[in-house]
Parts: sequence; C-alpha cells; structure tokens
Amino acid sequence: MESIESCISFLSGKAAQNIARHSRSRLGQHDITPIQFAVLQAVWEAPGRKASDLTAYLLIDSATITGVIDRLCRIDMLERRPDASDRRANRLFLTPTGAALIGELQAQMDHLNAEVANAFGEDADKLWDLLKRLAAFQPTKGKTAHV
Repeated sequence: MESIESCISFLSGKAAQNIARHSRSRLGQHDITPIQFAVLQAVWEAPGRKASDLTAYLLIDSATITGVIDRLCRIDMLERRPDASDRRANRLFLTPTGAALIGELQAQMDHLNAEVANAFGEDADKLWDLLKRLAAFQPTKGKTAHV
C-alpha cells in the first residue's frame, strides 16, 4: 500500500463519517439520530415489523436495535404492540407523533441525497449502485486476493 488513501477501510470510513456528520446535522434539528431515522423509516415502510426483522434489514445487532427502539418509544415516536400470534414478540408502529414527523425527516434526507447526487452528476446512479454493492460485500474467507 502506497498511502492511506489507497486503503478501502480508511476511504469508506471517512466517507461514512462525512455523510453521517451531515445526516446528524439535518436530523438533529428534530433531536433524531441517523440510526433512529433508519428505524423510523423502516417501520414506516412496513408497519408492524418485529425488532428481529429490523436487525436483519438494517444490519444492526440486536442489543443496539433494542436500545434505539427503547429510546424511540420513550420519546413517543414508536410503539410496541403485542404480536397476536406470538405472545413473546412485539410489533412496531409509528405513534401519531412519529407519523407526523417522518415526512419532515424524509425530506431532510432526500435533500442530502440530492446534494450528494448533484455533486456526482451523471455518476450519481453509479455511486448508489456501488455503495449498495459495497454495503453487501463479504470477503472470501481464507483466500487472499493479490493486486
């Protein structure tokens, strides 16, 4: 490796920090963090999700997701309702407060998405595709690629 700028871990981490900073700035106006927004958005997309569904969908560990859900319930953005078919499970729904705020949060994130897309011009769609692939990437175990 010639320099740190050729390290995928460094570059992807710096990019993630940069976008997270801008996300926190926009969402922070409403005292919502990026991970809280992700949970609210996922529940808005599919009301009645279980917490276990969110861990798989958002790729977040169960301890973290439980804490985020607890906080969102405490601030009246999200509510747990018992699952009719499984007494051990709860389903998640936006509260009226959460439902009233989600549109503004989405608008803030849409604006950030548009700013990034504008910065990349005609390469924006390619960037989104590459980011999705990078997020799903799993290195081959036991094999070393030579560059």
